[in-house]
Amino acid sequence: MFDSIQVITFVITFVLALIAGPILIPILTRLKFGQTVRDDGPATHLVKTGTPTMGGLIFLIPVIIVSVYFYVSGIYPKILPMAFVTIGFGIIGFLDDLIKIRKKSKDGLRPNQKLLGQLIVSGLFAFYITNYTNIGTDIEIPFVHGVTFNLAWLYIPFIIFFLIALNNGVNLTDGLDGLAAGVTLIVAVFFTLVAMTRNDWDYIKVFSSIIAGGCLGFLAFNIHPAKVFMGDTGSLALGGAIGAIAVMMKLPLVILIVGAIYVIETISVAIQVGYFKLTKKRFFKMAPIHHHFELSGWKETKVVYVFWAVTVILCFIGMLSLGFKFF
Repeated sequence: MFDSIQVITFVITFVLALIAGPILIPILTRLKFGQTVRDDGPATHLVKTGTPTMGGLIFLIPVIIVSVYFYVSGIYPKILPMAFVTIGFGIIGFLDDLIKIRKKSKDGLRPNQKLLGQLIVSGLFAFYITNYTNIGTDIEIPFVHGVTFNLAWLYIPFIIFFLIALNNGVNLTDGLDGLAAGVTLIVAVFFTLVAMTRNDWDYIKVFSSIIAGGCLGFLAFNIHPAKVFMGDTGSLALGGAIGAIAVMMKLPLVILIVGAIYVIETISVAIQVGYFKLTKKRFFKMAPIHHHFELSGWKETKVVYVFWAVTVILCFIGMLSLGFKFF
């Protein structure tokens, strides 16, 4: 039974999220923790105004409970740094959401405040794994299985940049019902499968399955039409979790493949901002790019399902890049 611990862990976290949803959603509703929708966005999103946000707690609380169990029980103490990053970024998101709600605005923490928090969490994580684990400072190069590149003194700055960039990428992806949770579920399953190939990655396999189970449980309430939004509480936590997993496996570059949706969403915003500054015109109808597709006539559900499908395909490519053989 212990050989299938990742399946058991997935189911437990999934069930805990299913239990947490009906408890937390009414509480968030009573507290009037409603979402503030962009007034320049698709008109169809205006009906979402007031939908409870901070719903990331629905999966974050089960993630914390299950992770703490594995750490305190001594079964997988190495799970601690990944849980730390997830919770740390989740707290930053929670504060950001809380300020937005109190101000009844789409603006929460100031950019420099959020960045400082991300720098602290990322820096502590990078320092810990560099000095208190045997992970080393090398990362694997996709498509040349077994070949690594040693970043040496650049490792800590690289890891900090990587975690913050991915964190913001997941945050930008969270704009449609089920989009960020679904994409992250698929990516977490990918890392679970990859971690199953090595015995020394058992703790990573378990943590990845915890994240996957939490995402699936949350989707029960976040699929269109969403009863709750994850808010920055959830999106920053998920970005931290996936980033920490990739770093612990020496696979941050693989995120460029399996997490390409996050990357594209981020690049679309950068292009939009840069192009507007140069020309005073918009390159996309709206950024992040998922809104561009909406304004081009795609239904919200179509955008979400296509992005999910693309992520599944990218995860298969990611497996090939790591030397997996399917035939």
